[in-house]
Amino acid sequence: MTATIPAGVETARDLVGPAIATAVDRLSPEVRMVAAYHLGLTDADGRPETRTAGKALRPALAVLSARAAGAAPERGVPAAAAVEFVHNFSLLHDDIMDGDTERRHRPTAWTVYGIGAAILAGDALLMLGQDLLLEGPAPQGLWASRCLAAAVQRLIAGQGSDLAFERRDDVTLEECKQMAGDKTAALMACACSIGAIYVGAPAALAMGLAGFGAHVGLAFQLTDDMLGIWGAPEVTGKPVMSDLRTRKKSLPVVAALTSGTEAGRELGELLAKPEALTEDELADGARLIEAAGGRDWVEAEADSALASAEKCLAETEMPDDVRAEFANIAEFITARQW
Repeated sequence: MTATIPAGVETARDLVGPAIATAVDRLSPEVRMVAAYHLGLTDADGRPETRTAGKALRPALAVLSARAAGAAPERGVPAAAAVEFVHNFSLLHDDIMDGDTERRHRPTAWTVYGIGAAILAGDALLMLGQDLLLEGPAPQGLWASRCLAAAVQRLIAGQGSDLAFERRDDVTLEECKQMAGDKTAALMACACSIGAIYVGAPAALAMGLAGFGAHVGLAFQLTDDMLGIWGAPEVTGKPVMSDLRTRKKSLPVVAALTSGTEAGRELGELLAKPEALTEDELADGARLIEAAGGRDWVEAEADSALASAEKCLAETEMPDDVRAEFANIAEFITARQW
């Protein structure tokens, strides 16, 4: 399956990128070096780079939400940068908690600068995002700040659940979906509405966009979990079968484990082994997840989430060209290359 990055994403990256670089310059030198490296602005020695850092989906959605309210895209840039900073705060911390050594096709920040430095860089980006919003127009900037803070609280709750699942053998599919809603969908819902909030849009528009974003966020996580097992390293920026290698209780894994099938039982036995899984065992694990229906379930859930997102989009009043761009991004999220 292949997908072309929507033009709106590339445009948002060009629009928001300079604002992100300018804001990062506010940080203290030691913290700035780590943050700039993680964001793809510099190499490990602080030399400027032109590397593309991430997909810029959330900034694109934030800029679009400002346009949905009838504002010029430039007015949504602070909100878009704030969301991207919070997203990268979570990635910096996630990489440490998950022990990931590669992101975006190069070493993760904590492996280059140390755990403490990466934690501080994440904390700095979190606060930098809030600073950008609170420096904006009143009271809209405050409303946007509260929206972002609520999303961060849910993100942290979801990450806490994710960590707790590692110590449990009885995780239910419903718990796993709730975790995905908190860890990923909450920030996506914020991204889809924060630009509108920041420019003073009516509550009905902001709520409609947030509903769209929540469904898109779930579809994104479902797709991401499939990529974590079956995704190609050149697409994911991580080793092949990275989530299965770490025995992460992702949605396809939990769907398989709770399927009541023989394949699901065998998968449970495989993942319960104390020693590291071999390459052959990893391949067996991926095969067992498919045999237990885990992959089919995730694909169906992603389709359902996308349909719900499209329904929210159709019911929310906005310019037709903006609606079309939102739809293009939603389709891209569930059509990334395997």
